[in-house]
Amino acid sequence: MSQSKLGILMLDTIFHRPIGDIGNPETFTFPVEFEVVEKATIERVMKKSDSSLIEPFIQAAKRLERNGVKAITTSCGFLALFQQDIQRQLKIPFFSSSLMQIPMVHHLTGGTVGVLTARKESLTHKHLQGVNAQHTPIVMAGMDHMPAFTKAIVDETHALDMEAVSLEMKQVTFSLLEDRPDIRAIVLECTNMPPYRDALREATHLPVFDITTLANYVYRSFD
Repeated sequence: MSQSKLGILMLDTIFHRPIGDIGNPETFTFPVEFEVVEKATIERVMKKSDSSLIEPFIQAAKRLERNGVKAITTSCGFLALFQQDIQRQLKIPFFSSSLMQIPMVHHLTGGTVGVLTARKESLTHKHLQGVNAQHTPIVMAGMDHMPAFTKAIVDETHALDMEAVSLEMKQVTFSLLEDRPDIRAIVLECTNMPPYRDALREATHLPVFDITTLANYVYRSFD
């Protein structure tokens, strides 16, 4: 019997996706099926919150559903904004964003949740509302002014330098923890951040959650 598949709705991007990134099939120990949503660029999803993309995402999700996947996720945490719009059109589980874990992580740890995002400027209250995380005590930090991360992943103008990105993520996280020592766990919004999760966990001694921890949790519920 063939294994169940997780469907992944991919943004229309060109940057390199190392193991750990949601766009690399070797990230997972189970089969995945990718579906690129054409013209769903980072600019439109992250910076503009373009609601005209909802229908293309729904149609792409329905194609995956017809292909027999058991659950569907996405390659961008900012799609939390459209969680409910897309989910109501599907018959299978759909989880748009790692941000869905925020309430659970708060209940697990009993403290403030630190959220590390690709672009703090773009992550709004409406995104949190989309995944029912708006009432959880959180504090956010973004990679907005980190050049290695931004140029490679947000702007897609430079090659990915994993060592530089790892250092930048640690820098932003340490600054956040210095300001807010009450943080008990970290949630990574961006699906391109999981390759650096272990480094962050070892450096902070805090539990770190991301889209892959959520994907594994959901997948094990039906396989």
